[in-house]
Amino acid sequence: KKEIVLGTHSDLSGVAAVWGVAAVNAMRMRFDQVNEDGGIYGRKIRFVVEDNQYQVPRAVQAANKLLNRDKVFAMVGALGTPMNNAVLKRQLAKNVPNLFPFSGARQMYEPHHKLKFQSMSAYYDQIRSAAKMWAEVKGKKKFCSMYQDTDFGREIQLAVEDQAKASGAQIVATSAHRPTDQDFVAAVSKLKAADCDVVFMGTIVRDTIIPYATARKLKWGTDFVGSIATYDTFVAGAKGGITTGYMAMTSFQLAYPDDKSPLVRNWIKAYKDKFGKDPNQASQLGYVAADLTVHALQKAGKDLTVDNLVTAIEGMTAYSDIFGGPVLSFGPDRHKGSGSSFLSMVDNGRWKKQSGVLAY
Repeated sequence: KKEIVLGTHSDLSGVAAVWGVAAVNAMRMRFDQVNEDGGIYGRKIRFVVEDNQYQVPRAVQAANKLLNRDKVFAMVGALGTPMNNAVLKRQLAKNVPNLFPFSGARQMYEPHHKLKFQSMSAYYDQIRSAAKMWAEVKGKKKFCSMYQDTDFGREIQLAVEDQAKASGAQIVATSAHRPTDQDFVAAVSKLKAADCDVVFMGTIVRDTIIPYATARKLKWGTDFVGSIATYDTFVAGAKGGITTGYMAMTSFQLAYPDDKSPLVRNWIKAYKDKFGKDPNQASQLGYVAADLTVHALQKAGKDLTVDNLVTAIEGMTAYSDIFGGPVLSFGPDRHKGSGSSFLSMVDNGRWKKQSGVLAY
């Protein structure tokens, strides 16, 4: 009667901690705001966070605690495609919704399930849109790909393969790696020898920066394009400007402290005052995931049940975040809020929009 228990498993100490910590901070910030205002119909939100270290076994362990000991009402913003996939079956069996996870994999909303909801466009959609642009607009049809040998990376690779077939392009070389790998000289040399027009990246942060910097050290200036997973301030702000020219497909506009919107500037200041550093991409996505959840809980009414929450989300047809992102719409047969993306490029340490909204 007095609280709503929400949970997440995220990376607080592993290879994707730059995302996990920032996302959790922003989600907690939004939930704290709600609690300071009296909660949801008098119920305070208790947000339980577990570290999955971006490892499947740890995610399973974390989820077991959240589901069985903490008895969370819903999972919000859980991080990682392999981690979500490993947890989802038992989570859904316990009637616990999976809300707005930090994964652009299609498995987050396909096959359709009443408890699975995603807000952003899929990695697959983003890379297919990019591959279509390179082949049909830029006339570049010698594709290469570099991707993590995980569920996440293989989703990107599948998008490259499917769009290559659709556009009459050729995949001339590929390279797969572990998320923890740090030496990419051999992999980049292999792709360079294949004379790619473009390299599509199924990578995150560190395994984006190092290969791109390696390519430039090898005097190879071909295009590198990733998904929203690479659209991060750490990638854009890499030391010495080594990521200048790197491109990514994204479904939202990254906010900076000098943003034109006073609302955004105030949010950035509040985040920095609370956590001692500027927010990054994951902070924004975390805040949006929490804000969507708050809207849904409010819309579900005082008689809060899982079915009422699902109905509330499915009735959200015009949600807009504070950052000027795409309008999100859900429905009984639509559990993905948006399928759009656009191209952005690193320029002088910042991401700058390069194209209008695209869909393959």
